[in-house]
Amino acid sequence: MQELPLVYFLCTGNACRSQMAEGWASALFGDRLQAKSAGVEPTALDPRATAAMAEAGVDISAQVAKAIDPLTLHQAALVITLCDDADQRCPLTPPEVRRLHWPLPDPASAEGGGGEALEAFRQVRDELKRKILTLPQLLELP
Repeated sequence: MQELPLVYFLCTGNACRSQMAEGWASALFGDRLQAKSAGVEPTALDPRATAAMAEAGVDISAQVAKAIDPLTLHQAALVITLCDDADQRCPLTPPEVRRLHWPLPDPASAEGGGGEALEAFRQVRDELKRKILTLPQLLELP
């Protein structure tokens, strides 16, 4: 059996955007691709990211923040950076690894109380879903 193509989502802390992207890709297309995420300077999974994804029916509570793994980076069919910092600081990828940049605002930096901050996570969650839905076309999956 041929191994599924790997999509590697990168961000600075691997706390929000990249974790949500990994969750969406696994939930929507886990039978057609592998999804992983990592950070340039990993911190911890933000509980607001977990809450926002749970509202959409996707459980990312078991995911943990990870540092970029050079082997995974070189095995990926597609590397997607989700913030400018990760885009600039991501190690070089081999020419055969396709690389995209989907700059999204950091929901963790949202101002305001709990409801306003969670709304920022919801907006990023929904934008990620729209972008993730394009993966089969980007990877030319059946």
